[in-house]
Amino acid sequence: MKKFILLAAIAALFATTNTYAQRGGSGYTTALGLGIDFGDGSTLVGPSIKHFFSTNDAIQGDLLFGGDATWIGGSYNYHQPFREAPELKWYIGLGPQVALYDGGSTWYLRPAAGLDYKIKSAPISLVFDWRPAIGLSNNVGTAAARFGLGFRYAFQ
Repeated sequence: MKKFILLAAIAALFATTNTYAQRGGSGYTTALGLGIDFGDGSTLVGPSIKHFFSTNDAIQGDLLFGGDATWIGGSYNYHQPFREAPELKWYIGLGPQVALYDGGSTWYLRPAAGLDYKIKSAPISLVFDWRPAIGLSNNVGTAAARFGLGFRYAFQ
């Protein structure tokens, strides 16, 4: 039930937000697909969504599963295109993430730095980023070697 409420809240946010496509080349407004978080520790897999609310500003949401836990995260990402390849954008971001497991939860702060490539001739967005996990509770420490991959269908 909690997952349904979270997904409904995310959908409501997107439905009530003014949307702006990325300018230039082959940008997109919203992309939905598969997110993979890997590196130190467990590999996490699940649905991922990114939504641009201006040319350079986007929010991202992930619902990932792995390591005997459900991970819910969101982030703000600032994007800029490369002049020579406008469909390839670099980005930096920051947001919270919580791991829910039997017996409790653990909170993390997740900075990110990555690349977002929108295939010009297809509605596909490919993402790769570095996203360390900085533990904020339960003395879990930091996992610096965490990375993300995203394969998403891009809506105009």
